[in-house]
Amino acid sequence: MNRGMRIGTGFDFHPFQEGRNLVLGGVGIPHPRGLKGHSDADALSHAVADALLGAAALKDIGSYFPDTDPRYRAMSSLLILEKVYRLIRGKGFAIVNIDATVIAEEPPIAPHVEAIKVNLARTLHLRPDEIGIKATTMEGCGPVGRREGLAVQAVVLLIKEE
Repeated sequence: MNRGMRIGTGFDFHPFQEGRNLVLGGVGIPHPRGLKGHSDADALSHAVADALLGAAALKDIGSYFPDTDPRYRAMSSLLILEKVYRLIRGKGFAIVNIDATVIAEEPPIAPHVEAIKVNLARTLHLRPDEIGIKATTMEGCGPVGRREGLAVQAVVLLIKEE
């Protein structure tokens, strides 16, 4: 058994808000509404960050970047991911791969997948082919299905470096 491999999951949901830009994986996505949140509300980056932290048996994203701290207001979530990367590297872990699913009725994600992968890869010192990004809908059910917001689920695999 290889005790050096760790799997982590992350999930994030943000409601839509008028007057904000929509950002996923550090990519601005044309849409009439952005996501409500303290930072840039990048739900994709937040879910990946929580998956990384969980795999390394660290605290959740809110413990490191509380939404009550003015330092993180409107902060790029790619900067949060950079800090999370340093935390997991400090524990001796390297990222093997990331897989994330954006759950949204709108906007279409497919046209932005490659740019998102490039941003995440650059931030997390990976190759784009080590990152999977896909999208699905809720078929009209729940707050996502009613177009009230979007959610992201992420899974990561870490390996302990010797």
